[in-house]
Amino acid sequence: MSGMLDETLRAAVRDLADGVGSAPDLATRALNRGRRLRRRRRVAATSAVLVAIVGVTLPFALLRPDPAAPPATPTPTATPSPTMLATPGANWTRKPLVLPGGWVVTRAQVKGGSGNGFLLDRGRGSYIATDRYDGIFPAPTGSLVAVHDDDRPREVGLIDLTSGKTRWYQVDGALSVPHWSPDGRRLLLTTHRVDHFGFVVLDTDGAKQTHLVDRRVWFCTDFCDFTWTRDGREVALTLTGHKAPESSPRDRARGVQLFSVEDGRPTRFVSVPGGPAGPDAWSPDGKLVVVQGQEEPLLVETATGRVLNPLPSAEVVWVSDDRLLYRRPLGTGDFVLADPTGRELVRQPLPRELVDLEVTVAPR
Repeated sequence: MSGMLDETLRAAVRDLADGVGSAPDLATRALNRGRRLRRRRRVAATSAVLVAIVGVTLPFALLRPDPAAPPATPTPTATPSPTMLATPGANWTRKPLVLPGGWVVTRAQVKGGSGNGFLLDRGRGSYIATDRYDGIFPAPTGSLVAVHDDDRPREVGLIDLTSGKTRWYQVDGALSVPHWSPDGRRLLLTTHRVDHFGFVVLDTDGAKQTHLVDRRVWFCTDFCDFTWTRDGREVALTLTGHKAPESSPRDRARGVQLFSVEDGRPTRFVSVPGGPAGPDAWSPDGKLVVVQGQEEPLLVETATGRVLNPLPSAEVVWVSDDRLLYRRPLGTGDFVLADPTGRELVRQPLPRELVDLEVTVAPR
């Protein structure tokens, strides 16, 4: 009976075991749960880092100034055109021809002196035609006119337009054209004789002084005529620095040597790259001078020799501290009032009779 009981018990146990489903893999479940937890931790950590970065970056972003606006591009401005004055009429010879800046035309003649010309008679306030002399050179003030006659090469004539008298003075040979001092009381001439070189100062009463200059010391090859300075106390000679190539129009200047009018001694040297055309090429305060450079006219500081800018013409006159008067080298040769940069302010055409002539100007 106990055997049957044992068999019956074993059968019951097997039936119970068959009715129970297989238990899940606890290890696998644990690994899966661990992966989920780690992913959650990583997401949470990443979010925290991002929040921290935003928290640090945001204040700097808020404090950073707005980017500067790009600089405004200046609107190009056109250079204003000069004021154009009317061409003088047919009766222009009846009164002084006033140019911009207040100066007047005092003489017009074919360059070189030959041929007809016009001369201002200040006493009568009108122009007279002349063809008698090969060169006419009116003083910047007063009634005197220096004249040159090719038949009298060693002499200079002085005509007084008020009295009509002419006086001739023997000066020297191989003379340049005469240049009046700024006050109109003396004439300056360069003597280019082979045996000596120098300058002659002739007073209006005929008294003269000749000053020789050693060209081996004061070497000059271009524009070797002496010219007045603005105050009339010295004369200037442009010295040559070195010879220029054949393609260059002139030799390179070393500077301007000044000499005393009274005794002919050298006084001072101005280191500028060219020579002035005359006394009015020096500014009224003496700080600037217009010179003919090796290639082009230049405006230069006298103290330093620094070139400020080129100009259209070297034959200028300073009518004030900041205004230049010169004749345009192009076209019909209008006279121009300009600033020191060469910018034209006023332009004055000449009468038809003067367009092809060499013109001299002086204060009114």
